[in-house]
Amino acid sequence: MKRVVPLIGVVLVVVLLFLVIQNNHEEKDSIQTFRYSIPTDPPTLDWSKATDSVSIDVIENIMQGLIQYDENLQPAPAIAESWKVLDGGKRYVFNLRKDVKWTDGQLVRAQDFEYSWKRLLNPETAAEYAYFIFDVVGAEDYNTGKTKDASLVGVKALDDFTLEVKLRAPASYFLHIPAFMVTYPLRKDVVEKFKDDWIKPENIVTCGAFKLKEVRYKDKIVLVSNPSYFEGEPKLQEVHALVIKSDHTAVDLYETGKLDILRRMPPLTIEKYKDHPSRVTLPFLRGYYYGFNITKKPFDDVRVRKAFAMAIDKNVFPELLKGGEVPVTSWVPPGMAGYEPDVGLKFNPAEARVLLAQAGYPNGKGLSEVTAYFDSRDDHKMIAEKLQQLWKQNLNVDVKLENQEWKVHLRQIHIDPPQMFRLGWGADFPDPDTFMTLFTSNSGNNHGRWKNKNYDELISQAATTLDLNLRKSLYKKAQKLLLEDETAIAPLFFNTQVLLNKPWVKNFEFNSQNIENEIEKSKVFREELETKKIDSASFTKKLLGQIV
Repeated sequence: MKRVVPLIGVVLVVVLLFLVIQNNHEEKDSIQTFRYSIPTDPPTLDWSKATDSVSIDVIENIMQGLIQYDENLQPAPAIAESWKVLDGGKRYVFNLRKDVKWTDGQLVRAQDFEYSWKRLLNPETAAEYAYFIFDVVGAEDYNTGKTKDASLVGVKALDDFTLEVKLRAPASYFLHIPAFMVTYPLRKDVVEKFKDDWIKPENIVTCGAFKLKEVRYKDKIVLVSNPSYFEGEPKLQEVHALVIKSDHTAVDLYETGKLDILRRMPPLTIEKYKDHPSRVTLPFLRGYYYGFNITKKPFDDVRVRKAFAMAIDKNVFPELLKGGEVPVTSWVPPGMAGYEPDVGLKFNPAEARVLLAQAGYPNGKGLSEVTAYFDSRDDHKMIAEKLQQLWKQNLNVDVKLENQEWKVHLRQIHIDPPQMFRLGWGADFPDPDTFMTLFTSNSGNNHGRWKNKNYDELISQAATTLDLNLRKSLYKKAQKLLLEDETAIAPLFFNTQVLLNKPWVKNFEFNSQNIENEIEKSKVFREELETKKIDSASFTKKLLGQIV
């Protein structure tokens, strides 16, 4: 697929918090520890295979790539100190820094990137994000098995510190690609020596600001500062990611001073802190949807899919969740080129009942085996129960609910997607292409098994034009196919970020594309009784997006 995408301006919000920590109950040796919560254990810390926000939240803080983002979310040097764009945009040559080290002391080399990219594409890796680098010459053929010769893939280490990438067509957004975690370097010798165990703390080698010290399943992940980090060792000694499944439990820990930041809150807590000075509310380029497996009854009938989508009153979710959610029927988010508020199926229960009757289920009769799957989290449960209520009220269908651990949920939707399932998607880079390619036929993250050649062609055409108006028109047609004509998914809303920070958190940066807000060159201070202050921390670059 030929792709030339002009980068579209996005409204980004960056908030720097300048506050100071005091926690006199912490032991002296733990005063440089930052504590935040994750809702579950990461399904994997293998950055060739990760797709979810929990895994990537950790990976982003132990690894670094060729490129990172500056404060305006524009590509900036990281391991690549410079690069050249040659042959009309079809060839990139990255010049690597010569002082970047793995945590075992070896230098990061161009060969580590070549190996990583080709491992991502190797069919045996079964990476859902392999399509992310299909712009590279030979990448799609190698990933789909049309060729077994990895040397035909257009990624090559010209020497230890020079990486060449050849594209099958110019792609003006391409510099965003090597900022995403699936393109980070990998050590071939470590992966081949330890096999599946290479990601264990005692085996893994990384090159980010922090090192993976400990993984206690169902408890916490401990990161420690990396003294050899090329941008300077963080003075924050440790970061603790506490596994806290319940939002209410996380609130209790935050309010008792055992968490330094609260990144997700139940509705009552959001209301409680409505005017609190530590509250931050920001836009968020992340969509929430329910997907249909179009190969399984009753959702193999488009009329049933349409009926279920039209029976949902999207306006109930902001009132339910209290977080400023933006109800939508479209898929490209507000604030991004290609957003079409009029696209998609509107709430129309009368028409929904007509469609259900036409499909052979008058008044819901015969639909006794419908189950909606979601991953275990308080807000997901609330949304699922509200949907269950709406489908009963508007379609007279009793939908069963099935909640699963996040890791189990991801595995199931990948191997054997259920009839109907909850997922979300955040921006991998600031362009509508990242939302629209999700449902193309070759996307490893298209779990509803919907494929449409016309849709694929429209996305391909949109990616090859520099005419913004034409591009928006193509995306509008594609969204009509996805959401109206075929109804492969039912979008519910786009998220906002509502966060609380203890007054000791400094320079914590937020932006509208973070999936899990992280500390970027931030400062976390704790004061002992003597008011001795401890200096700054660095917690890596901004995280963009993935399945959430």
